Amino acid sequence: MKKSIVFDVNETLLDLKSLDPHFERIFGSASVRTSWFGQVLRNSLVATVTGLYEDFGKIAASALTMTAQLHEVKLSEEDRAEIMAGIQSLPPHPDVREGLERLSSTGFRLFTLTNSPPRVVEAQLQNAGLAGFFEKSFSVDAIQRFKPDAEVYRMTAKELGVTADEVRLVAAHDWDVAGALLAGCAAAFIARPGHVLNPAMPQPDIIGKDLVEVADKIIATDA
Repeated sequence: MKKSIVFDVNETLLDLKSLDPHFERIFGSASVRTSWFGQVLRNSLVATVTGLYEDFGKIAASALTMTAQLHEVKLSEEDRAEIMAGIQSLPPHPDVREGLERLSSTGFRLFTLTNSPPRVVEAQLQNAGLAGFFEKSFSVDAIQRFKPDAEVYRMTAKELGVTADEVRLVAAHDWDVAGALLAGCAAAFIARPGHVLNPAMPQPDIIGKDLVEVADKIIATDA
């Protein structure tokens, strides 16, 4: 039975490394980009647990302020604006278009599910040239709880008019995969460089080094 395929966006489809020159210039090291995005994710988890929701863009900006304080760097408004604008123009990973084409041509319905607000997701997919692959984009803004809260995945299944087990999430984040599995969905993990699965969490039945490999396994399993 063909499942509805729901994709995470940042790091799964789009490559955050394009922001590295900004972090190199501002902080003196491109590696700070990784710690900043880790702070973004931590802050989103705190927002969900505490109920103090803000949209992902505001959380990303707050995390940038925290990162600057940690590194004792004076962050100008121009620097901040440059990084935040860069988030909306991230390029896709080289394997993404081919992987999406394989799934689309096999008859799978493709969607996105992201922590980002709708206006940002729309801009990201348009700028990356990927918007045409997806029927619809789902955002956590609808219920104001960030992934990996189980209600995010259940909300997506409900909006699609299917049960959770008819949805497969594709993501490069172990916590996103775990959240989907615990909500009753299937999942596939893209093992992007620097990303591994948490062995203490439920494991997906599909793992691949890139979206092409994952797409081929999805087709073999779900078509």
